[in-house]
Amino acid sequence: MTGHLKGQQLISILGYRRARTALPARGACRRIVVSVLAPLLAAAGLVIGASPAQADPSDLCAQVGYNAGWRGEALELAVAVALAESSCNPSASNTTGNTPASTDRGLWQINNYWHAEVDDACAYDAQCNANEAYRISNQGKNWQPWSTYVMGHHLRHMGEARAAVARLGHPGPGPAPLVYPQESGRVVSARSADGRLEVFAAGADGVHHAWQTQVNGAWSEWERLGGPGHAQLAIASNADGRLEAFAINGDVAQHRYQLSPSGAWSDWQAFGTGGSSVAAGVNADGRLEVFASGPKGVFHRYQAAPNGGWSEWEPSGGGPTDSRVKMEKAVDGRLEVFALNGSTFQHQYQTAVNGGWSQWEDFGGGGHDVTVDHNADGRLEVFASGPVGVFHRYQTSPTSWSGWEPTGGPANSQLTSDRSPDGRVEVFAINGDAAMHIWQKGANAPYADWDNFGTGGTEISATANADGRIEVFGTSQAGVHHRWQTGFSTWSEWAWLNSTSGPPVK
Repeated sequence: MTGHLKGQQLISILGYRRARTALPARGACRRIVVSVLAPLLAAAGLVIGASPAQADPSDLCAQVGYNAGWRGEALELAVAVALAESSCNPSASNTTGNTPASTDRGLWQINNYWHAEVDDACAYDAQCNANEAYRISNQGKNWQPWSTYVMGHHLRHMGEARAAVARLGHPGPGPAPLVYPQESGRVVSARSADGRLEVFAAGADGVHHAWQTQVNGAWSEWERLGGPGHAQLAIASNADGRLEAFAINGDVAQHRYQLSPSGAWSDWQAFGTGGSSVAAGVNADGRLEVFASGPKGVFHRYQAAPNGGWSEWEPSGGGPTDSRVKMEKAVDGRLEVFALNGSTFQHQYQTAVNGGWSQWEDFGGGGHDVTVDHNADGRLEVFASGPVGVFHRYQTSPTSWSGWEPTGGPANSQLTSDRSPDGRVEVFAINGDAAMHIWQKGANAPYADWDNFGTGGTEISATANADGRIEVFGTSQAGVHHRWQTGFSTWSEWAWLNSTSGPPVK
């Protein structure tokens, strides 16, 4: 673990911090900034002096947030995040603990390293800061870059935020944040409700499990959980914050779940017969939905209610047999499923949010593996590997796609992807000879050339820490290793998670 930046050192690589040591306590901050906010609130059309409530800093966040475009519950959430970030002080700044050295600025504490496109004049202007936060959060659909949201620290401010929005007097609906599916495969990782990553790896003797002992920090030792050997895995978060893990091999499907958010886990429980691959996603209403492939195509199960019981397995209307299955979420909240085998690539999608599914549609020829991610603007990106490298398709609008484009990269590789704190998609590929990665040159932008990322292996999976840093897990017959971001384009070396190698993974 030498060189791994932990705890306070990387409490926010984004600069979106949970604690503002450079700021006075909340009560002191309110007393100081009310006089500063008075002309700003007056300019925003709010009366100052008639009532102490109208001089509350949260009123400024509500007004500029509304002007930026948030509405209803989305506006309440945005105000709560700003309260957690800056106490709604437009002059707030922080440099403590930021790596690389950088400054968090303004109401939504936009960092000048990860978002250099936002200059100081904008960052410390209340309305401009709100406009940029609206853009970075994809109109309030993605608050994952803000660690106060990831850690749930905004929740303590929801009452104050609702009161500020109510005083504003502009009721109306707004979009809820989207919960995107996690990568599936032989190693998977997701954040618990408290922000700590948990990782599962499939060995011959069942599934092994490790977890961060502190947010953004060091890892526990591996523990063996039993369950299906040589399994394909998926993981998703229930509406109440409890993680649920799914494992399938040729004989059996099983699942286990946290008994409380960030808490202990249940034993393995039966989830069906065997199959080839499994993926899990979260509907907009919080219900989990699971897809699995097998010799007769692709089947799915879904929760009847959030956190509730499960339907029986149902056919999905076809789909490629024994395929690699991956899931993503469209910008409007509909789930999409992609399935690839050696001869066929197809996808299907919900025809309405939380609704039924389309027929399977052709998406290209066969291949080896697939990963799907989303741009900062919500458009989906699909990468598929095959015998001549990695190819790429992307949405040109919510309903149309580009053609397939070659990118190079390792032949017949395992694929994974995630987003850097500034919204750029990064893609990782590994085969028996090499690991490589590519990244967008900017948010929603074209990609750089493939670059070396290490030696070969058997599986790869990427996820994001609570502070936004991507962490990558690579497996081989020697066990499980990981690398983590230390900056825009800098990474740690490969290392074991703890004092042992973890399970060998074929």
